[in-house]
Amino acid sequence: MLDGVEVSGVTVDEVRERLAHVRWIGGGSGAGKSTVTRALAQRCDLRVLDTDAAMADHARRARPDRTPALQRFLAAGPDERWLGRTPAAMLEDFPWFRGEGFGLLVEDLLALPADRPVLVEGFRLLPDLVQPLLARPGRAVWLLPTPTFRRTAFEARGGLWTVAGRTSDPPRALANLLERDRLFTERLHERVRALGLAHVPVDGSRDLAGLVEDVAVRLGLT
Repeated sequence: MLDGVEVSGVTVDEVRERLAHVRWIGGGSGAGKSTVTRALAQRCDLRVLDTDAAMADHARRARPDRTPALQRFLAAGPDERWLGRTPAAMLEDFPWFRGEGFGLLVEDLLALPADRPVLVEGFRLLPDLVQPLLARPGRAVWLLPTPTFRRTAFEARGGLWTVAGRTSDPPRALANLLERDRLFTERLHERVRALGLAHVPVDGSRDLAGLVEDVAVRLGLT
């Protein structure tokens, strides 16, 4: 057990040592984490682990007794997920925001070759779960988008209505999702500040090159 996260047969100290070559980019949805990660991976020859892409696999591998929120989420329909509760309730019960499945992510990282640095990215990288695994504080950074930037980013990607459009009331579902994500980003901000971890506000005032350079410096990838 790794600080409440199930990882078989290893201690926190062992995981920290084995993942010393890993850098972490967390943050709120729509912050540009994937875009920054791709740019850094190409520039610095990094292996990438995309936690969003691993969610379906982790849902299959997860033990039901260890992931109650995930089981509730999988059993619910779109309206129950995005219309039946307040954004605050959605935040508290969303499985990945609760850290469920994080142990599976750690197992995936431990299984990767350590022949070159790994850059892991995604909103699932909660500060309280990542911090104990850092060989040094400068190995992680969180990108924190403003609500306006988040909505603009989703509109630009063409994915603004992807989830909300599956419900019976897309406008209300979208409002709920955006508010939930705003609350999540606020929570991330509170936790990274409390833990003394690096974070970067993302409001559109800088171009992508400037954001990539900022993150590279913070992660020691210059």
